[in-house]
Amino acid sequence: MDVIGENTFILVYRDRRRKWIVRPGETPRLHTHLGILDCKALVGEPFGITAKTSLNDELVILRPTIEDMILKLTRRTQVIYPKDLGMIMVKCGIHSGSMVLESGTGSGATTALLAYLVMPSGHVFSYEVRGDFQENARKNLARLGLLEFVTLRLSDAKEGFQEKDADAGILDIGDPWEALPSFRRSLRPSGVIAAVTPTTNQAERLVEKMKEERFVAVETIEILMRHLEARSGMTRPSNAMVGHTAYLTFGRKTL
Repeated sequence: MDVIGENTFILVYRDRRRKWIVRPGETPRLHTHLGILDCKALVGEPFGITAKTSLNDELVILRPTIEDMILKLTRRTQVIYPKDLGMIMVKCGIHSGSMVLESGTGSGATTALLAYLVMPSGHVFSYEVRGDFQENARKNLARLGLLEFVTLRLSDAKEGFQEKDADAGILDIGDPWEALPSFRRSLRPSGVIAAVTPTTNQAERLVEKMKEERFVAVETIEILMRHLEARSGMTRPSNAMVGHTAYLTFGRKTL
């Protein structure tokens, strides 16, 4: 049975909005508005148990998923939302063994998911122009135990990649069209590129440049997500939703 260790990440779950990720060795006592939870006492216990706080409130102890982890990273930049990340990974065909190029490491959230999917035999090469962003991403990746599957380069992807024949490329910078020639040179034939842009003007300019660079199967999509409030005899869509976060543009390299 999978049990909790001192250095194991645990997800302390009350509901969708009230949840915490800690390690018992680092946070022996978790202070919340629901009371204090004795995390040290959880060591050796199985995941899935219910624990009570000092105020007798019940919290469920779960193993965090990669989605939980990347949403709790220390951020210096805006991260790509999971609803968009999932589509990017599927459209790019990311799998164990993939070699991926990334322009715009940022806080390392996308980098972390890529590393999680390509390990143990694949690798991510992530380029960032700001040293403070890169250092924060390095700490995040190390904390998640994923740094060995990533090479962080303090360099501008617009000036070219050191790597060749990558399976996929991810673009998350303000002017992605400027880096397209670099990706074209370093992607393998038929390789997939995915770019994230917040505005329609950026998406339009990007698509024009992708066609100029002879990428095919070019498409731009937007993903909207809304929860369903499922209750007996009262099920309805939630009043709130995660609306526009980004436009996702994809293309395939040709010879």
